[in-house]
Amino acid sequence: MSLLFSRFAKGMSKMLGHPLAFGIAVLIVIVWAISGPLFQFSNTWQLVINTGTTIITFLMVFLIQNSQNRDSEAMQVKLDELIRAVKGADNSLLNTENVTEEELQHMQEHYANLAQVAQKRLEQGKSGRSQKTEAKKERQKVR
Repeated sequence: MSLLFSRFAKGMSKMLGHPLAFGIAVLIVIVWAISGPLFQFSNTWQLVINTGTTIITFLMVFLIQNSQNRDSEAMQVKLDELIRAVKGADNSLLNTENVTEEELQHMQEHYANLAQVAQKRLEQGKSGRSQKTEAKKERQKVR
């Protein structure tokens, strides 16, 4: 079932994200607006567009969320592989999507401090090697 929905969501996202789909939606709204005088702008006439757009919006929320989840997971796997593959990278970062808000905040502060140190070194004209050495010392302090 999951595979079937995933294929369906991927296909629908591709199709509905196409400019032609937008053009068709605009055309539907124009036809609806033009038909207003024919139906004397009745409540039923208004209900048709309101109901249609509500149903479409409701369904699109799930398709969009599925696409975002899939994209986020793929991006996370790619980032994890980059962290794992880079020599000297901090492998403890591989699971940051599962840490608490407090732990994440601590990590953000740590890397902001590393960025400040690197910026100061850069302003002082130090070489990239000095920055790497300083960054490595900063990482060791946190552990």
